[in-house]
Amino acid sequence: MIPFDFDYYQPSSIQLAVEWFQFLQKLGKNPLYYAGGTEIITWARTNSIHPGAVIDLKSIPECNVMDIENDKLVIGACVTLSALSAVNLFPLLSETAKAVADQTSRNKITFGGNICGKIYYREAVLPLLLTNSKVIIAGMRGTKEVSINQIFTQHLRLERGEFLVQTLTDRSYLALPFAHYKKRQIGNVGYPLVTVAALKKNNRIHTAFSGVCPFPFRSVEMDQALNESSIPLAARIENAISKLPAPVLNNAEGSAPYRKFVLKQTIADSIQILERE
Repeated sequence: MIPFDFDYYQPSSIQLAVEWFQFLQKLGKNPLYYAGGTEIITWARTNSIHPGAVIDLKSIPECNVMDIENDKLVIGACVTLSALSAVNLFPLLSETAKAVADQTSRNKITFGGNICGKIYYREAVLPLLLTNSKVIIAGMRGTKEVSINQIFTQHLRLERGEFLVQTLTDRSYLALPFAHYKKRQIGNVGYPLVTVAALKKNNRIHTAFSGVCPFPFRSVEMDQALNESSIPLAARIENAISKLPAPVLNNAEGSAPYRKFVLKQTIADSIQILERE
């Protein structure tokens, strides 16, 4: 139960959502956009956030699309992870979504909510980083389309009053060879020690990671090291790990040395699979 009252709004269009946000902000309501709500509820229960109003985006048609349009896979921000994996238009994304939390939670967690969340992991973004997907962002200056690799640096860099509407992924990426591994300390549910998503395109392997650092990421420098096929795989992996963008996480899920050990093995498994493709 959330220990405070707030106003609830459910706009039926992008324009209404933006207008209501501006209006509520002027009233001092500190509004938040709401998709699945799982993370908002968690933070509100601990009094980490205290919105006076929430704007539910689930009635906006553009936020619920999941289809191929003009040779692009279009996914709305309010599509649940369960629905995403069930339809399976993008197998790597489906595998990534299926590994987030448990089935009951995935029935509520939305694609956009996972990407825009505050927790470290945000694994649904990994396939988008690998495919240089585009995102549609709405705000008071209208909507804009931008590459996710331009706007996602440690987190999706939205301005106040903006929200994620859709992602667009070129159809040519959907059937590429891929590898996906999520390694946990115990069991099949929970936060990752390491998640690796990898694609092979034009005989080169591209990788993205979650759980390793305090944010999900793709590193061009790491990919360059991993694709140096003239040297042994173990040496390539050591070179890649030396180019991590931040220190390795050290938390309740696992110590930094153990995480690095798991990371090395998981990268090796991914590279070996894709080099056979």
